[in-house]
Amino acid sequence: MDLFAQERDRLLRTTTRFLGIACTVVSLVSISYPGVTGLPRQGAIALFSLLMIVFLIMVGRSGRLLWVVLGMASGLGAGAIALLPGHVDGPLATAVIPLVGGSIASFALLLSSTTRRVVLAIIAAVLVVAMVIVGMHSVFTVQVAAVLLGWVLCFVAGFWIGNSVPRAARRIYSIGNAHRAERQASETEAQRRQGARLLHDTVLATLTLLAHSGFGVTPDALRAQAAEDARLLRHLRLGSTPQPQQAGNYNLETAEESPLGQTLESVKQRFGRMGLEVSWHGTGQVLLPSHVLDAFLLALAECLENVRRHAGVTEAHVTIIHDDAMVRAMVTDAGVGFELDGVSEERLGFKESVVNRLRDVGGSARLFSAPGAGTTVVLEAPR
Repeated sequence: MDLFAQERDRLLRTTTRFLGIACTVVSLVSISYPGVTGLPRQGAIALFSLLMIVFLIMVGRSGRLLWVVLGMASGLGAGAIALLPGHVDGPLATAVIPLVGGSIASFALLLSSTTRRVVLAIIAAVLVVAMVIVGMHSVFTVQVAAVLLGWVLCFVAGFWIGNSVPRAARRIYSIGNAHRAERQASETEAQRRQGARLLHDTVLATLTLLAHSGFGVTPDALRAQAAEDARLLRHLRLGSTPQPQQAGNYNLETAEESPLGQTLESVKQRFGRMGLEVSWHGTGQVLLPSHVLDAFLLALAECLENVRRHAGVTEAHVTIIHDDAMVRAMVTDAGVGFELDGVSEERLGFKESVVNRLRDVGGSARLFSAPGAGTTVVLEAPR
């Protein structure tokens, strides 16, 4: 059963419980007035009515058909005691209408979903109306019309709620999905515009100066600007989203050390967007100097890029551990693997992008693989 059906059934059960108990209490209060009927009959009606209240509470909790049947049976018992002994005078007939036309009829809210339940509702309604006709010795009375109207209204309300609530809930859900899609599209467009402004204010401006031989700018200033742009591009490659402090000035980092755990998530999101699910294990937060962090994450990203391109799988595992001297990352996949001796020396991607990059900051990289057994790369960087 889906969520919409559960909410519909919960609403129907709650409505049945409150309507049934309210009508029962009104009827009991009316019957208890002096002179309406004798004390023995009042006691018997009250006993069956209290039983019906108990079953109404059970219906509100579970909605099982058994509680519905027992509740209607208790209500029919109370109605029979009030109406069948003989001619019923006006006060008692008026007092019992909320019981037979409201309390028992409230169960019809739950009896419109299946053919068996509809048949049960019809049988109960016929018995109740027949009791009122016998008690009043007439078919065309206000009491008969009121009871019949109560049953029809409860059944129609149950049918309407049962069909309208799921449909309305689905429409609301579809509107929510449309709103989320529109918001995501707006955020994507805002990110695209921010990226365009970022490149315009930094890299493209530097390239324009270079195209004009740095006219009007000293060589030192041009080198500093190019270095800043290179640093910006490294952060963008790692998945960062620099925020502009002012036009042409993007403050990427102010601390000497960066927490590794905050940047691993950006790498994971980057490869997740490209179809490679990355599962992280081990250490959550490790502080590394900025230049070591850049080398470590770029080497790690290159290993994941090799998995995405060559392993033939959509999942990789990264385990991060550390001690006082080193941070280690183990990148593993269950892909096709390869022969280490079969890798051409001319292929410098792993050597330059991983091994030499880590070696420049005092780290190292080791590679383990075999055909059909996946690949494991162990990266080490100093703290």
